[in-house]
Amino acid sequence: MFKSLAKHSNLGLLIGRLGIGAIFIVFGWQKLSGGQAAWTHYGHAMASLGVNFLPKIWGLVAALSEFAGGILLVLGFFFRPAAILIALTMLVACVSTFREHPHSFAQYSRSIEMFCIMIVFLFVGPGKYSFEGA
Repeated sequence: MFKSLAKHSNLGLLIGRLGIGAIFIVFGWQKLSGGQAAWTHYGHAMASLGVNFLPKIWGLVAALSEFAGGILLVLGFFFRPAAILIALTMLVACVSTFREHPHSFAQYSRSIEMFCIMIVFLFVGPGKYSFEGA
């Protein structure tokens, strides 16, 4: 039974791209529509890496990487660059949240999960049912 699923791996990638991409579109849009106050809030996560300047710009970059990256994941267009940008955003989120809540795995587990998914996407690619695979 499970061997037959291997024939449909491109369909599995499409479903994964659509679901994960939609999640990033929604969360990215929430960050974008939050305006400059939200961008500054999210941009302060860079301080966990020792980057203390321009938090508003870093927050905008994070919001755009999630929103635009989510769209690119769904389309399967510039797929690997989008996966890298989102992975870096999730890595910063993970480090920042871990430093704020080191004993609460639930606080930073989502960013770890999404980071891992982006690494898988980076290696596997968008699949046949994408703009890159067409």
